[in-house]
Amino acid sequence: MKYEVGFVFKKSFEITDEMVVGFAQVSQDRNPVHLDQEYASNTIFKNRIAHGMLLGGLISSILGNDFPGNGTIYLNQNLSFKKPVFLDAIVDFVVEIIEINPKGWLTLQTNCFTDGVMVIEGTALVIPPKYNDYGKYENTQTIL
Repeated sequence: MKYEVGFVFKKSFEITDEMVVGFAQVSQDRNPVHLDQEYASNTIFKNRIAHGMLLGGLISSILGNDFPGNGTIYLNQNLSFKKPVFLDAIVDFVVEIIEINPKGWLTLQTNCFTDGVMVIEGTALVIPPKYNDYGKYENTQTIL
């Protein structure tokens, strides 16, 4: 695949209770605003919210599995959490190439939306895989 500035990849995920509970187990982040509806009902959110880094992990999933895909080396991620994401929300992830440096590394805009409202604004820097004529990746680039 030839990478070009302006290319956009989109994918959506539904944020489920199972995802939030699983993330809490793996990350050890058991803040009750994520896990306990009674507690969350007494916060400014009034309902449970997803961990921000759960969404960050889904960005990682997209970069490693979908675009740029298998073989991608994830170097940097900046995230700004704009709005809470509630359970059962559909989150639309939009990844856009905004820069390609002389080494071929990609700067990506990694924004997330629910119902058209931005909930996360971010950028990432990745070394994308290089594909040969047979569709197999060859990531032989050096980081240094």
